[in-house]
Amino acid sequence: MIVIVSGTNRPGSNTRRIADLVLAAYTELGVPARVLDLREIPLSLYSPDAYASKPPEFEPFSKAVLDAHGLVVVTPEYNGSFPGVLKVFIDHLKFPESFESKPVCFVGLAAGIWGALRSVEQLQQIFGYRNAHIFPSRVFMPGIGGLLDDAGALKDAELQGRLRRQAEGFAGFVGRVRGGTA
Repeated sequence: MIVIVSGTNRPGSNTRRIADLVLAAYTELGVPARVLDLREIPLSLYSPDAYASKPPEFEPFSKAVLDAHGLVVVTPEYNGSFPGVLKVFIDHLKFPESFESKPVCFVGLAAGIWGALRSVEQLQQIFGYRNAHIFPSRVFMPGIGGLLDDAGALKDAELQGRLRRQAEGFAGFVGRVRGGTA
């Protein structure tokens, strides 16, 4: 199972729309996948007490990451970095087993011209520190506001092709790392 992390809790976000497109790419390939939406993180996770004792409402999030064969992190760029909610999410996952030897790949989107390059590179450092296996093929989406139509579909066929090629490559990568299938 591939878990696609929609890396913001902003309502109506383009990040979730892209996560749904990534999910569709895996579905077309016949690879089991699901979206983990950070909009659904329990508010109790923001309590200082949550570091010592995880709220029971967070367990489905933790279990989804632990059980995932691979993770696709879809992240926007906020102020030259990734959203704080994504850092809170990462910080509350079990250490070291959540990312240890876990295949991970990244999709970045931004209003600006770099398509969340900074966000993705910062996340690669974090996941590398946590001993994840980082898939080298990243997809960046600059100028996200003009890339999607009203229905949430990508207007650019080449960009859609990049998402599909990344999904194909990552599914194979996950199989090789795990010694089986994605």
